[in-house]
Amino acid sequence: MGIDVLLGANPKILVVGGGGREHAIIWRLRKDRPDADLYCAPGNAGTADIARSINIGAGDVANLVAWARSDRPDVVVVGPEEPLIAGLVDELAGVDIAAFGPRRSAAEIEGSKAFSSALLARIGAPAPAHRTFDDAGAAFAYAQEANHSIVVKADGPALGKGVTVCDTPKEAQDAISRSMVDGAFGAAGRRVVMQERLRGPELSVLVVSDGRNFRTLGVARDYKRAGDGDTGPNTGGMGSYTPVKEASTDLVSRVEQEIIGPVLNALREDERPYVGVLYAGLVLTEDGPKAIEFNCRMGDPETQVLLPVLTCDFADLIHATLSGALDQKVVSSCHQAAVAVVLTSEGYPGPTVTGHPIQGLDSAEPSLVFHGGTKRHDGNIRTAGGRVLATVGIADELSTARDQAYARASSIQFHGVTYRTDIAAETAAPVTAS
Repeated sequence: MGIDVLLGANPKILVVGGGGREHAIIWRLRKDRPDADLYCAPGNAGTADIARSINIGAGDVANLVAWARSDRPDVVVVGPEEPLIAGLVDELAGVDIAAFGPRRSAAEIEGSKAFSSALLARIGAPAPAHRTFDDAGAAFAYAQEANHSIVVKADGPALGKGVTVCDTPKEAQDAISRSMVDGAFGAAGRRVVMQERLRGPELSVLVVSDGRNFRTLGVARDYKRAGDGDTGPNTGGMGSYTPVKEASTDLVSRVEQEIIGPVLNALREDERPYVGVLYAGLVLTEDGPKAIEFNCRMGDPETQVLLPVLTCDFADLIHATLSGALDQKVVSSCHQAAVAVVLTSEGYPGPTVTGHPIQGLDSAEPSLVFHGGTKRHDGNIRTAGGRVLATVGIADELSTARDQAYARASSIQFHGVTYRTDIAAETAAPVTAS
């Protein structure tokens, strides 16, 4: 058995995770491999329609490995960052199970913003100036004395909520206090990275790497702030779209040559070969693109717009990645546009009350709906998280895709449903580092 089964009939695939990204991954795998034996741990109400749910949390490395050892999937596709940073891929390799995602050492590029910032500085890749602090007093002093606006970031993963864009020293000091003194982000916030705040539209570039070669999977724009006009607190992502007009062939080539390639080469030279999807968050400044963050996995909600327009077979791409044969693959997107609008529970990204029934999911609108925080209970699909659903429109024109996504969003109801109304609107592009 093993990964070569991905090229044949009836591959057995486990997808780890329970969000919208994982629903999109399973949807695409089902499309490319209709005969696949698909599983999802833990999954959600949407994934349960096209894959068998396994009642194991995405962060439960020990039980995921135990299940894999017993049930022997041909490959495990790891969606979220938590199990990657915790070393799930390493543990699976120990029981001879192939996994699509980086090992623990390479996943540190997301696990520690101090690590990724230092790596960028060491190789001279374009990035904002930064300082890292383990001592709150020193961080307070730097915030007071800095002669530029600051972005304060919890060093570790904080579900997209550990970043504060600050306009004044007082705001920066408050953000430091929340992270380092109040412990708002737990262990992830005991150390902070303070970056120079950049100005310009943001861009998400996702590449797939086999440890030596890489191919660009797609380019999208993500909306991280909770409110219209790019206001409010940072979230895990409120919407996304592709293509992005600023992402010309020349710009993408520059990003590959100045940022992606050097980062992957440095990781390989440091004996941290990167296998899987690498996400680069960029700001397009007047001086050119600069890297502000990396994720060790596919983005959410970028995955929900990139996978539907991917022209190549995704299962085949996973096989090429794990077999070190990406140099033989051409990866491209079709000429269609895709727009995702994320529907959230009231109060997100703060505390939310869930368990509310969702109406309108059976609408005949010509769009996709990917589940994030949903569950089945008492015969109904109910809310089960902050980011509940993503409605995705796909069309030849961006404006048509946007209309489709919003038409579907407006047809869905649950108590406290909230979403931004300006995703993919030209005037609403995020214009500051986050």
